[in-house]
Amino acid sequence: MAEEAKDIKVPFKLRMKSWWKGYDLDDVKARLKALQRDETSEEDGDKASTISKSTSKDNKVASLPWDKIRMEMTQLIWGDGYCGPGGKEHIEGMCKLLTMNSEMSAIVIGAGLGGPARVLAEEFGVWITGYELSKDLAEQGMQMSTDAGLASKAIISHIDPKKKEPFDRHFDRAFSKEALYCFPDKAKILKDTFDTLKDSALFLITDYTISDKSALENPDVQKWLGQEAAQPFPVTSGNMTKFLEEAGFTIRVNEDISHEYVDLIEHSWSKAAIVAQHLSEKGEEGTKAIKSLMEEAEHWALRAKLLKEGQIHVWRFLANKPNAKVR
Repeated sequence: MAEEAKDIKVPFKLRMKSWWKGYDLDDVKARLKALQRDETSEEDGDKASTISKSTSKDNKVASLPWDKIRMEMTQLIWGDGYCGPGGKEHIEGMCKLLTMNSEMSAIVIGAGLGGPARVLAEEFGVWITGYELSKDLAEQGMQMSTDAGLASKAIISHIDPKKKEPFDRHFDRAFSKEALYCFPDKAKILKDTFDTLKDSALFLITDYTISDKSALENPDVQKWLGQEAAQPFPVTSGNMTKFLEEAGFTIRVNEDISHEYVDLIEHSWSKAAIVAQHLSEKGEEGTKAIKSLMEEAEHWALRAKLLKEGQIHVWRFLANKPNAKVR
């Protein structure tokens, strides 16, 4: 089906409607091709309502690399320094759980382009060391910290999860925003984090989890995982709880925040049409940007669909490292 529909052009308006409803783009193209053969002249909105929700059977899903244009497009949607949902106000509100002050230091695991790290440094006065799996994101994130005058206050660097001791000193707090699902060895990264934290430290986590093992057999879940720039290794919230406790943490908050997360996605992508309209005025450069924007839109639409269906979740944990005398 994908080959057959390869050359069909999908109107932007229809694409925007289709990705949000969770339709597969190849199926959209195939349906449009069939409609053209039948010389059907329905409006875009009517066409969208007739598209099958079945996913493509093609297992060759291309990952979305963190190249320059993708970094630019994600920031147009999520905000400067962000690769996903949750801007400055969201980070501030959520991280109040960490009760930080200017005398503290903290690590951010999955620092991305450094947006959350710089918010913590500027709003709470904390000295931040951010760690990111993608070398490209880490390099750009560090440049953005330097440009913001936070080169020493919000450091962003690449992390090698296989390194015996990935963290070089002790910290008062830790924060991980939708990052741990891409670490192959959850037990190791959580134990490494436990060991690098001081006694009484807090560790705030938001992460993607799967409903159960059978979710990994879902074609849409497989497609989503195949699109990720780094190979993901998601586990259930129950397994995450187990790994945290085995590392030595006491869990204070353990909750599903998927509904809140979907709201964040919908709010941010509601302005995508305006962004695309602006890009369309930039000629060939804008055309390439719109293509990247649409790939990103389809990626997030699929993720939102899976969250709504309950195949995957976004889970929040607040963990505490007890004093040595208590352990």
